[in-house]
Amino acid sequence: MTPLGTEAQPLRVAIVGSGPAGFYVAEKLQKEEDLSIEIDMYDRLPTPFGLVRFGVAPDHEKIKNVTRVFDKISAKPNFRFFGNVDVGAHVSLAELQQYYHQICFATGAQTDRRMGIPGEDLDRSHAATEFVAWYNSHPDYRDCEFDLSSEVERVAVVGVGNVAVDVARMLCRTREELASTDIADHALEAISGSGIKEVYMLGRRGPVQAAFTNPEVKELGEMPGADIEVLLEEVTLDALSQAKLDEGQDKATLKKLEILQGFAGRDDQGKRKKLTIRFLVSPVELIGDEDGKVVAMRIVKNELYESEDGSLRPGATDRYEELPVQLVFRSVGYHGVPLADLPFDERRGIVPNEKGRVIDCDTDVRVEGVYVSGWIKRGPTGVIGTNKPDAGETVAAMLEDVAAGAVLDPLHPEPSSVEKLIAERRPEYVSLEDWRRINDLEVSRGKDQGRPRVKFTSVGEMLADL
Repeated sequence: MTPLGTEAQPLRVAIVGSGPAGFYVAEKLQKEEDLSIEIDMYDRLPTPFGLVRFGVAPDHEKIKNVTRVFDKISAKPNFRFFGNVDVGAHVSLAELQQYYHQICFATGAQTDRRMGIPGEDLDRSHAATEFVAWYNSHPDYRDCEFDLSSEVERVAVVGVGNVAVDVARMLCRTREELASTDIADHALEAISGSGIKEVYMLGRRGPVQAAFTNPEVKELGEMPGADIEVLLEEVTLDALSQAKLDEGQDKATLKKLEILQGFAGRDDQGKRKKLTIRFLVSPVELIGDEDGKVVAMRIVKNELYESEDGSLRPGATDRYEELPVQLVFRSVGYHGVPLADLPFDERRGIVPNEKGRVIDCDTDVRVEGVYVSGWIKRGPTGVIGTNKPDAGETVAAMLEDVAAGAVLDPLHPEPSSVEKLIAERRPEYVSLEDWRRINDLEVSRGKDQGRPRVKFTSVGEMLADL
């Protein structure tokens, strides 16, 4: 029998999902010089790069430079891309198992967590993830509606993580700043023409527990179109936080606190907008008017206490406030969604796994030849680069299984067979060459306007010139 992983019988791997997690899995596999590996990457959208394309804020273009690494990965001769193919709808897992020795899902965490408070479903209350996808030209969200009319003057963004910071910052940007980015045209017009005067960003714990990084928070104080306000009493540490800080001597956290306390002593400069960052507050109710639209948010002041695991958690007091806000974005975390034919942990929002090997929930037995990487594996934690070591762990498990012979035995391992199947099931599939044409068109459209690119906002537009 011809050994697997040789030129005569290459290891055939399918990666479902073309975001950073998927590409880092591909990169790790490509570095195995002693194995001949052929990689097919699938995505339900015509375009690759996942959250780098649809999640990174338009005004953070440098972060998107990671796609240059992904371009090099996809340029290798052992790599193919099948875009506009929904695994689970156009082709099933059981069918893919007939064409590949291993299948790795890297589909991310696609929904948001809810706040679980009264009024959360009022008009003008939204998930921040939807707003981010809308201003980033995601085809599924191009028709979303966000009231950015003149009657909406104050916005609350619930959360102090990366997504919350992005949303708050984008709402505070001037038209001139936004016009030089790849923001969707519909979002450019809506945000720059809005009546927003003040944006609140709300954290339920204290400043040292805030998830944003120092460069991110520093940038919030440097926006030409928005003053920043922080309440001194909310960035003055309580005894528990001070003790934790003294114990850890974390330089980054000390710097974060220094930046925030510096904001607390800053005078307004009379800019058009104001960003107010609040700590130790939690929303308890959204209040609506007679038309069912948000007009205010009731918040409770929190105090920190030490939990059994030693972490500091917020506990509500009997002190309440009411913020006069007319638009709310919740950014309290992502959550994975079940994938067709795979086990799923509803509570954690992940596919159960051991170091990337998928495990059946009912039997605790591994699903041979099937793996996960990224957020669908570990939950929505970390930044883009966090996916690299995560992918390394999954690929290590995959390679161990190849060495042990614990792989699938596909009936049709030849590359032409699955290509024929996809062409029959999804004639509109997008190849790597097709994606490059889409990319060139977007870049060309942007060049005329002095922008990095002007993205297509619908699948129909993407496919029209192919």
